[in-house]
Formats: sequence, structure tokens, C-alpha cells
Amino acid sequence: MVKKKGMRLSFCKGDMLVIFFVTMLAVLIGVVFLIWTGRDRGNTVVVYREGKKVQELPLYVDGEILIENSYTNKLVVKQGKAAIVESDCPGMDCVHSGWIQGKGRSLVCLPNRVEIRIEGEEESEVDFIVR
Repeated sequence: MVKKKGMRLSFCKGDMLVIFFVTMLAVLIGVVFLIWTGRDRGNTVVVYREGKKVQELPLYVDGEILIENSYTNKLVVKQGKAAIVESDCPGMDCVHSGWIQGKGRSLVCLPNRVEIRIEGEEESEVDFIVR
């Protein structure tokens, strides 16, 4: 294509309508995305010690909990995830388990007889099915 000097780009009414609808669609998708990512607000981190519920913390609230029994575990909840970051138990498998998120996930410290579960309304994602 050869550009001619002095040519200006002009929009007609149809072009403006298309731009308007594309912009509205982008805004709608953004709002739906924000609502969809806020769905973890119903989930809670529940701490069980020797099978009994001892503490609860909303998953969307950042915080720390010290769990004391035979040993001490430090549970951290941050950005919708939970992890045991410090422990004085032998082996420290609970610390090496890393971060969990999503309903149905859990962390366990066997020497301290502690289980941390994420409970709530969100459906958990299936990792795999064995038949």
C-alpha cells in the first residue's frame, strides 16, 4: 500500500460502536475475573490437635498461629495459602510439605499429633484418578 500525504484516519458510527462493545466486554471479563478469584473467601484453615478442633483462621486473612503440644509448629497463612514454616519436631516433614491452598488440602505433623485442613465451600481440584 502506498500512503498518500494528507490522508487522515476517520471513524464512522459503526467503528465507534465496535470499540464501545469491545471495551464493555473487556470490563465485564475483568469484573468476572475479580469475582472468580475472590471465591476463596469462604475457606478456612482449621487446626486439629489429637483429633479435636482447636483453632480456625480465614484463608483470606494473613496471619500466624503457634501450635503447641509435644512440639511446637508455626503455621503461616498468607495470600490464600497455608504452610508450617517452623517446627522443632524430628524430621520436620511438615515443614518440607510446603504451601497448600484449596478445599480438602491438609498438612500433618505426626510427632506433634497435629493436622491442618482447609475447609470451606470451594470444590477441590482433582490431581489424578487411579483405577
